[in-house]
Order: sequence, then structure tokens, then C-alpha cells
Amino acid sequence: MKSLKPLTINSAPDAARKALKAAEKKYGFIPNMMATFAHAPALLNGYLALGAAWEEASLTAKERQLVLLAASVENMCSYGIATHATVLKSLRVDGEMIKAVRAKLPLRDEKQNALVAVTRELVSERGFVTESIKERFLSSGYDEVSLMEVLVGIALMTMTNYWDHLNPVSIDPAFQAEA
Repeated sequence: MKSLKPLTINSAPDAARKALKAAEKKYGFIPNMMATFAHAPALLNGYLALGAAWEEASLTAKERQLVLLAASVENMCSYGIATHATVLKSLRVDGEMIKAVRAKLPLRDEKQNALVAVTRELVSERGFVTESIKERFLSSGYDEVSLMEVLVGIALMTMTNYWDHLNPVSIDPAFQAEA
């Protein structure tokens, strides 16, 4: 398979240019994953629309990033791990917590641990979770709506993680420290 490289705003198809401009405005640069998604505007635009919906979830920014990191770890995606570990650090999350998620170890905070555990199991078991994991998630303070929202984060990571497996994407300089 031919390896697709990141596109620029000028080299991207017309249907992807608006999205790339918005990404550049939001992040200050165009992440390589999005610049590569630009080859398929449907993927780029769908990813960004789902990402915008994800940001409106009831989960906090920290919780959303824990879901994204845990899913990337389960999917063994270096790009996703580096990206979401970096974002968690920018949210002032304890480095030990990030290390624990990366190493698939339990977290000290039971609610966060339940969130990460349900994410891991949903990814590794392709949507199935044991009753004990689900009950731990629900008894830690989350509800069924939160569980539905976790699926949105997993869907986002499925797009990026699987694409990175099919077509490895260079980790952006902004995320290199966590590579």
C-alpha cells in the first residue's frame, strides 16, 4: 500500500481545506493525523464533527482525555498515546496517573480507575464488558449516558488508531516528548 503523507491546506482537496484551516486555528498547527485524513475529506470532516460532539459530552476534559489515552493504549497506537498523554499533561494531570494508564495499571482514584477500566474492556472486547466492570463504572458515579459517551471517544480513537496502523503517521513535534 502506498503511504499517504500529510497534506497542507494548499495541497488538500477542496472539501478538506476548510477543516484544515479550522484545525490550524484551534491548535496553532495542523496535526499530522488530520493532515493525513485530508486525503479522504469524508474521514477528516466526520472525525472533526464527532470530535466536536465529544467535546460537548458530560465527561470533563480530563475524563475525555483519559478515555482517549486508554483506548490508544489498548489499540497500541503510538501516535494516539503521545498525543493524549501530552494533552493530559497540559491539563496538569499527575504524571504517575498517565504512566499508570500507559502501563495498564490501576489508578488510585476509583472513579477514574472505573472509567479507564470500562474503556479498556470495551476496546479489548470489541464492545462487550463484564457485569462487574460495568457495575464498578456505574457505582463510581457514572451513569448509562456516560457509558454511551465513552463510546464516542472510542469511535474517535478507532479512526485515528486504526489509520495509524494502516498508514503510520509521524508524531508531531508538539507530542514528541510523550512518544
